[in-house]
Amino acid sequence: MIEQRGIRQWTEVGFSSIYYLLTKLEKRGLVQGEHATPGSKSRRVFHATDEGGHVARQEVIGHLTEAYPVPHPFLVGIANLPLLTEHEYAEALRARLPQIEARIAAVNEAERSRAPLPLAAREVFSYSLSLLEAERSWLASRVQVSND
Repeated sequence: MIEQRGIRQWTEVGFSSIYYLLTKLEKRGLVQGEHATPGSKSRRVFHATDEGGHVARQEVIGHLTEAYPVPHPFLVGIANLPLLTEHEYAEALRARLPQIEARIAAVNEAERSRAPLPLAAREVFSYSLSLLEAERSWLASRVQVSND
């Protein structure tokens, strides 16, 4: 599902972390694991229990309705600007801009290569691209680069 939904394009997810979390969820009764097929490399398939589905729905509603503050490493850098000269700051922004542009291109390509996508995946790509494009615009205004 991680590959199919393009999740790696917007977050780092380690497989060991996934299985650790699935085991914790299984102990809480929120998912149930089964072995996929006899003889497969100890692969387990997990399904949400009824309680797990209910909890997941409530969490989704909460994430969609509440505007939580999101910590961002970039904001930590901005908060510590007194440690830099104006030149160092400008150079850092100039170095960041092509990385954001490359990220936009990579997300666009990932979205195109997986089309047609279900609504959830389309929305993740759309929202992610909107944030990246807003950052690109902000950076471009700071380093006086055209927005094209």
